Amino acid sequence: MKPEQAPTDQFYKDLLENLYDGVYFVDRNRKITYWNKGAEHITGYTRERALGSYCYDLLQFVTENGAQLCFNGCPSQKPIAEDNPREVEVYLRHAGGFRVPVMVRSSHIYDEKGKIIGTVEIFSNNQTLMKMKRRISKMEQTVIYDPLTQIGNRKHIELKINSALQEYQHMRFPFGLMFIDIDHFKSINDTFGHIIGDKVLRAVANTLRYNLRETDTCGRWGGEEFLALVFKLNKDTLKAIAEKLRSLVEQTVITTEAGNAKVTVSIGATLVRNEDTLESLIYRADKLMYKSKSNGRNCVSIG
Repeated sequence: MKPEQAPTDQFYKDLLENLYDGVYFVDRNRKITYWNKGAEHITGYTRERALGSYCYDLLQFVTENGAQLCFNGCPSQKPIAEDNPREVEVYLRHAGGFRVPVMVRSSHIYDEKGKIIGTVEIFSNNQTLMKMKRRISKMEQTVIYDPLTQIGNRKHIELKINSALQEYQHMRFPFGLMFIDIDHFKSINDTFGHIIGDKVLRAVANTLRYNLRETDTCGRWGGEEFLALVFKLNKDTLKAIAEKLRSLVEQTVITTEAGNAKVTVSIGATLVRNEDTLESLIYRADKLMYKSKSNGRNCVSIG
């Protein structure tokens, strides 16, 4: 039997030519020295048009925000400067004048002495991937976010609490739960209307979102009720955070034609216990919230 022959240069050329992905080579000055059929198909530029052109004149890569990359973050130049491959999502200029989303992977080309003489760029049409990402993002928004307040919904906060409980069982990382209820919310709706009621809900949600620590999270439990999950604290810290949120909400005033809608909340806050389940933790925080209601509202009860 004849020994197997090593692939020839023609084999590699044929392989590159028949790739669906676009492939092109540039020298150190970014002049295009190779351009395959995939590149022709994705960009609309023929090989005759591309060869000898400079990639920054031909493709004019930009980000999704329109930032020009050719002279500030060019995929073909970064590897030369940093001596490592990279992958980026960019938009190239098609021969038809419109922008095409592509995923670009770039790497060095070396000579026999190991000196960098250029870069190989491989790019694929990223439209399908980007559409998929948008669909996934939209699905995530539907599944875990409350559409009115844009914070986590009931399912989201339940998942977060269960995760925190599992970590607590294994690592004993302490955390607290706050049950937060808007005071006299039915009266606000009856007096000012549901549009103002929705503004109140969004205002309280934003107060929670922007004033909890980065490690903490919150969600709308239902109606005018919210839960906040807070980590790495003791009873004193829990009370301080709850009082801070209560005080900040108290400063919320929604101006309407019928007058000012003042907003306050009653809060029940509790630290996790060894025997806690999702249900027991929420029940205890809820009961403490009702204690705040019975104590005159606009206050915090800790237990």
